[in-house]
Amino acid sequence: MNSSNEQTLGQLPLAERLASVSAGISAAVADAGRATDAVTTIVVTKFHPASLIEELYALGVRDVGENRHQEASAKASELASLTDLSWHFVGQLQSKKARQARQYASVVHSVDRPALVSALDAAGGDFPPLPCFVQVNLTDDEGRGGVQPDGLEALVERVLDAESLELWGVMAVAPLGEEPRAAFARLRGYSERVIALEPRATRISAGMSHDYTEAILEGATHLRIGTAITGNRPSAG
Repeated sequence: MNSSNEQTLGQLPLAERLASVSAGISAAVADAGRATDAVTTIVVTKFHPASLIEELYALGVRDVGENRHQEASAKASELASLTDLSWHFVGQLQSKKARQARQYASVVHSVDRPALVSALDAAGGDFPPLPCFVQVNLTDDEGRGGVQPDGLEALVERVLDAESLELWGVMAVAPLGEEPRAAFARLRGYSERVIALEPRATRISAGMSHDYTEAILEGATHLRIGTAITGNRPSAG
């Protein structure tokens, strides 16, 4: 989806934005020859108020994503009555916040280092196993989130050894300035490496507002879509 389309969508009511993106996803899934239920759409609601999540819930959304712990925790607490709402943590998580994150997170998409694996596992307590994705860095910039590909198997083994974590697959963000499908094709290759270690870890978290079509064509099972559905974000405050 290009920026002009995003701008046009942003002028529509929430229900129409959601319907438009849902139609685009269905078309991409059909083009890829995949099953209609092959993709989960996570609506990323960072910086938006909890009231927007309530509106999304009324429209049938059950998966929302947040990328800042403090904001996610506050919203989850405020909306605790929505017991079938799944909270996906999609940002960089500090190890020292792992215990608090387990209070609300249904899935963590950004496991990128051994220390975080250890912290999340140690915080397991009486919680059910926590589904998680190993985040892969698709750039040469080690400052960006995600494990470098040469460390992928070692990190996956750490997750598999954790008693309270359940590995779902891999996650990544397509680098700016690169054709998204090429990046997602690499991610698909990394997914195959993970599946060789854990055959059940088949999920791929990839694709955002501007590149979800390319992600679907390369096997994405979980899309993280924000502004195309929610509209422009308020300032962080």
